[in-house]
Amino acid sequence: MNATKRLHEVGQSLWLDNITRGLLRSGTLERYIAELSVTGLTSNPAIFDKAITTTSDYDDAIRAKVGEGRSYEEVFFELALEDLGAAADIFRPIWERTGGVDGWVSLEVSPLLAYDAMATVEAAKDLFARAERPNLFIKIPGTPEGLPAIEEAVASGVPVNVTLLFSRAHYLAQAEAYLSAIERRVAAGLDPRVGSVASVFVSRWDGAVKGSVPAELENTLGVAVCRKIYAAYRELYASDRWLRLANEGAMPQRLLFASTSAKDPGLRDTAYVTALAAPFTVNTMPEATLLAFGDHGAVDGTVPADGGDAGETLARFEAAGIDVAALGDRLRADGAEAFDAAWAELLDCIERKSNALMAVR
Repeated sequence: MNATKRLHEVGQSLWLDNITRGLLRSGTLERYIAELSVTGLTSNPAIFDKAITTTSDYDDAIRAKVGEGRSYEEVFFELALEDLGAAADIFRPIWERTGGVDGWVSLEVSPLLAYDAMATVEAAKDLFARAERPNLFIKIPGTPEGLPAIEEAVASGVPVNVTLLFSRAHYLAQAEAYLSAIERRVAAGLDPRVGSVASVFVSRWDGAVKGSVPAELENTLGVAVCRKIYAAYRELYASDRWLRLANEGAMPQRLLFASTSAKDPGLRDTAYVTALAAPFTVNTMPEATLLAFGDHGAVDGTVPADGGDAGETLARFEAAGIDVAALGDRLRADGAEAFDAAWAELLDCIERKSNALMAVR
């Protein structure tokens, strides 16, 4: 039994953090489902940028859509909905078998709407309706400005992948938005089963403190933070507040670990996956990490419900002069800027590709 199968059997879902038309057309995604226990998929603008830039798979569609007068943003969303719709259909049997717990794909709203909650909600509702797939998450950043949009989108019945979370405080703030939305649906007599995941980023923590902490603390901050969040997650879904909602038929928002590829060449390429094996969570990983874990990964147990020694590790970072809470806020702000940059680069990529294609007609 390979490590991906073992990870699935301890109760963690493995999702692929990648999508290309080649992946869909070649049967590779179905093979990952069958052989590596993949049960979902995430995407982001940088992933689409790379797919459009490095392949010719999108050329005909870009030429046609631009020729019809679509804006570059409209071209992207149409391409993304086509790809993610196909992926959602592949995962649909898993979504149905698990009652909507698993089998999801994700699409991001434009980060240009980040400071306009109602515009974000309208965009989320529009994208979800256009996809015509019940197993499509709309990704909304869990920033202070994004929290009202998360609550309104979920209250409207739109499944949401809350992204760009780093700290325990970030996680709990968006969880409040999610629970409030479900409580509103219960009070209104609406179906409380609205799928959602909360995506916390792992490896960026360790990159941020590299070289500024004692050697024995290197590459341990991301895991400690995420284990502390996992403890909060387990506590929240054992609370009376949640149990009342569960009694109404609500489904819990799952915790998702993102950015789980090892950036430090001195760190084992599967280290974050092994360290964050935890029941009823998701790990979304790049293709290289997925293949590495399937080849030589290890499952050495699961994260304790109380987070284990995460609190002690975080205290050591504080003693070493790292303000963990402030760093989490900085990472979130940096991440938002990176999202904006990736979005701009994606639209530039489509424009460059379009101009090149039109030039050779």
